[in-house]
Amino acid sequence: MEVKNKKLFGPAAFYKKVLTIAIPVMLQQLIQNMVSLIDNFMVSGLGDISMSGVNVAGQVLFVFMIFINTICMSGGIFMTQFFGANDETGMKQVFRFKLVVGLLAFIPYFLVCIAFPRQVLSLMLINNTDAPLILDEGVKYIRIMFFMGLQMTVSMCIASSLRDLGKVRFPLIVTIIATATNTFFNWALIYGHLGLPALGVKGAAYATVIARTLEFVIFMVMFIKTKPQFFVGIREFFKIDFKLFREILKKGALVLVCEMVWVLSETVTTAIYNGRGGADVVSGMASSFAIANLFFVAFGGIYNSTGVVLGKTLGEGQLEKARQEKTWLLSGAAVFGIVMMGFGFATVLLVPIVFVKLSAGAIDICRDMVILMAIFTPLWVYMNAQHAVARAGGDTAMGAYTDATITIFVMMPMLLALGIFTNVGPVEMYLYIKLLDVIKTIVFHFWLKKERWLKNLANKPVQ
Repeated sequence: MEVKNKKLFGPAAFYKKVLTIAIPVMLQQLIQNMVSLIDNFMVSGLGDISMSGVNVAGQVLFVFMIFINTICMSGGIFMTQFFGANDETGMKQVFRFKLVVGLLAFIPYFLVCIAFPRQVLSLMLINNTDAPLILDEGVKYIRIMFFMGLQMTVSMCIASSLRDLGKVRFPLIVTIIATATNTFFNWALIYGHLGLPALGVKGAAYATVIARTLEFVIFMVMFIKTKPQFFVGIREFFKIDFKLFREILKKGALVLVCEMVWVLSETVTTAIYNGRGGADVVSGMASSFAIANLFFVAFGGIYNSTGVVLGKTLGEGQLEKARQEKTWLLSGAAVFGIVMMGFGFATVLLVPIVFVKLSAGAIDICRDMVILMAIFTPLWVYMNAQHAVARAGGDTAMGAYTDATITIFVMMPMLLALGIFTNVGPVEMYLYIKLLDVIKTIVFHFWLKKERWLKNLANKPVQ
């Protein structure tokens, strides 16, 4: 199919299709992040130390979640194209890949949560004046959080596969149920309501485990009863197409490099921030991200919708149409990012309300960080759309080479220099580091012009 329209923006019907995918994904993430914000609000009532302990542990667990999500994204590159080609065998193989590789990640998860939690968490608190007290709270929390790892992995594999097929409503419903459950048990277990013991940070961890278990049960019941196109029974689980597995791993390895470099750089960055003071810095920075996550939902929405729409078109073999849709999607992302920046500025009003029990220093850091992240939101939304375009056609090298190279050889040395040789505060340090994203966006622009992403991975003839 050849598309003659070369306009910058597509028709309203096109953006309506994109939004039908993006909005449920964003709502799902918004609900999850609202509950995370409520968690932070409830835990902040215990003081800066408890708040810091939970968030330091959460940062380490975040690495595991990103790893699982990266596995799902790697498989999703192929899942959307097999869906476009109506190839159920291929979809089943991709789902096997997500589960097998995802479950292998449970080994390091065990080591971090059970075997060496204090040693790992201490790496996040080098030079922090309140480190011993924060570690006591963090270890309590992370040991319990181990018991949600398996359920969360399987749930993420099923939910991501449904979204790859454009089926976004059911994951949204499950998220609403799970997050409501999490909120209720947070209220009941952190402070000891309804005759239950007041468990503090342990209560927050137990609430998450209960919610993740319920989420897992619902997804498994749906998976067994409705048998989606990627359904794989126990007897056929090990019928693996190793050639396809290798191809997914080849593409996925570059995605993994990109995402892991990013998340590890964020973790190192957070560790350096945490060394700029005491619990007020840790809790202030952590609370700012809890607020910012309310408008960061734009990233997941634009990434998923771009990947599904463009991946399906490529899988159908309509390469010229995909070329035009890429322009429409990037233009729409630019406008959408500006809209979400306005929403980001509005969330600043929540800071003194939600975190009223934190110290004045923590609240000041939180407010300044939220404003700064709102300013960067249009750039980040556009970058996520660029990544989604590249990965929809299997061009995982863009992120791995460009993003990782700038991060490793420019950002990290710059960050370490700022940490060692200057006394700039965490907010100013964050600003200097994130200015590098302007360079990344420019490089991505010229990379996409080479059209290495314009490929049909499902091998369906071009129309």
